[in-house]
Amino acid sequence: MIEGIPAKLKKDAIRLLQFLVHSRQPLKLAEAKEVIATQVEDERPGFDVKRRLFHKTDVLKYCPSLVTVVYTTDKELHLAHFSVKEYLLEDDQFKVVTASISITRTCLTYLTDIKGSCQKIKRDFPLARYAAKVWADNAASAQASEDIVPAIVSFMENEVTFQRWTRLYQADRFWDDDPGPPRGSRLYYACLAGLIAPVRDFIGKGADVNAQGGEYGNALQAASSRGHQEIVKLLLDKGADVNAQGGQYGNALQAASEGGHQEIVKLLLDKGADDTSSRPP
Repeated sequence: MIEGIPAKLKKDAIRLLQFLVHSRQPLKLAEAKEVIATQVEDERPGFDVKRRLFHKTDVLKYCPSLVTVVYTTDKELHLAHFSVKEYLLEDDQFKVVTASISITRTCLTYLTDIKGSCQKIKRDFPLARYAAKVWADNAASAQASEDIVPAIVSFMENEVTFQRWTRLYQADRFWDDDPGPPRGSRLYYACLAGLIAPVRDFIGKGADVNAQGGEYGNALQAASSRGHQEIVKLLLDKGADVNAQGGQYGNALQAASEGGHQEIVKLLLDKGADDTSSRPP
C-alpha cells in the first residue's frame, strides 16, 4: 500500500501518517487537510491556504487503504486498522525521534504562518489549537536533532509566535480553551515541556531562573512537577531557589512528591529543600 502511494504525494502522505501514528488524540479531517497544506520539505517551507483539500476523497488519495474517515461529532481521520500502526512503527520514518521532528517542524511552521486575532485563528485555522498543544510534546523528543533546537528557540523568542501559541494553549491550564496571555516566562514554559536544549539557551541568554509566574509559580516547580530531572539539576546549578514558595503545589519539593518523582525529591533535599514545609491550603 505504501509503495502504491503516488510519488508526488508520498512526502505529504508519510508526514500525515506520522501524525496519525503518534497522535495522542484523534486527528480531525479538517486538521489533516491543514497538515498537508503545510510544507516543510521545500526550500521555502510554509503554510499555503491554496493547498487545502476540499473533499474527503482528496485526503484518502494520499494514503489509500491505510486510513479511513470516522464519523463522530467531527469527522476524524483514523488509521484503517491497528495492524497499520504496528507495521509502520517498524519503519525508520515512523520511529519516535524521526516522526517527532517532522511533527514539530510542521506545527511550528503552521503556527508561524497563520495570521489574525486569536478568535479569528480559532475560527479559520482548524489545526491551530491542535498544533499549539502537540508541538512541545513532540519537541521533547525532536530536540535530539541539532537543527530543530534553533527553530524552537526562535519560535519561543519571537513575541508574536510566543503570544499566539500561549493564547491558544497553555500546558499548565490544559483544561482552558481560552487561557489568555501567558502567565509565565519563556523559560518557565520550556521547563514545563522538558525542553532541555532551549532551557540551556534561555539561561545562557540571561533568563531569570527565579522569575515568578504560571500555575506552578516558577520554573523549578514546573520542572519538578513534570519529572524533568535534568532541567531541575540545571536550574539548581544556576541558582534557582530550592525553597521558593507559591504556585499550585507550594514549592518544588511538594511538586516532585505529588508527582512521585523520587529522584527529584532526593536531588531537592540534597540541595537544601525544607522538608518541614507543607502544601498551603
